[in-house]
Amino acid sequence: MDILILGGAGQVGTELQAFPWPEGVRVHAPDRQSLDITDEAAVAAALDARRYAAVINSAAYTAVDRAESEVAAAWRLNALAPAILAAETRKRTIPLVHVSTDYVFDGSGECFYAPDAPVNPQSVYGASKAAGEMAVRSANPRHVIVRTAWVVSPHRGNFVKTMLRLANERERLTVVDDQHGCPTSAADLAGALAAIALRMAGDEAAPTGTVHCVNDGATTWCDFARAIVAGAARRGGRSVPVEGIPTSAYPTPARRPANSRLSTQSLTDAYGLAPRGWEAALDDILDRLVGPVRSH
Repeated sequence: MDILILGGAGQVGTELQAFPWPEGVRVHAPDRQSLDITDEAAVAAALDARRYAAVINSAAYTAVDRAESEVAAAWRLNALAPAILAAETRKRTIPLVHVSTDYVFDGSGECFYAPDAPVNPQSVYGASKAAGEMAVRSANPRHVIVRTAWVVSPHRGNFVKTMLRLANERERLTVVDDQHGCPTSAADLAGALAAIALRMAGDEAAPTGTVHCVNDGATTWCDFARAIVAGAARRGGRSVPVEGIPTSAYPTPARRPANSRLSTQSLTDAYGLAPRGWEAALDDILDRLVGPVRSH
């Protein structure tokens, strides 16, 4: 069985390639130079080159602030590419698993968002990802859209690695404490995407639609930073105080959702997957980045 992974160089794509796939499953993750997913002819040729059992699209334009000025680039990768992938996979009856984001919501309210909550993106990034979702839903009925949030890992640039670096450079950290969300291990997300893709590949009656996948529990960016610094300190890293500040004190070009909490009940109901808590997932990442917890 052959599975095509797009966005293989990103955090999630890296973990998808490292995932222990069942025997007989071959994953293919062409880089951007060898496959431009915004080129319809190139996508068609790639899908004709091999009989794929499923396609997982984790490719995205994720520079949230830069998207406010690079509008066309964000829409090409986040909206046009999913439209092409969905149309071309449907022609070949290939199921498509597509990764999306909490930024499709406006971040209002206090509750955990269900997949059927109304979307109302507040940024170019969010709007482009919402358009990509609509394209996938419209073009390929055999799809699962997996929304996630606050993705972290030992790879690429992300919040955990940034906090570890700043804790070594500064005497104290200031982090926004009025944005709430669910940290997500790229490895745990990759495991869910793999499970969904394998199920869809082997079962034409597999559930379709939109689900949410984040690690269990919620926190703020400030409390997440405190957990990162404390976890690093238990492993011999430097401990510095983390001070909470309001979003208004840290202006950015793109507006961030104040509430990014996503409910994973849909993932459990459709695929029997129940993500573990974010603290345990963070421990695994810190073990890889800093080392094991030191005994005293």
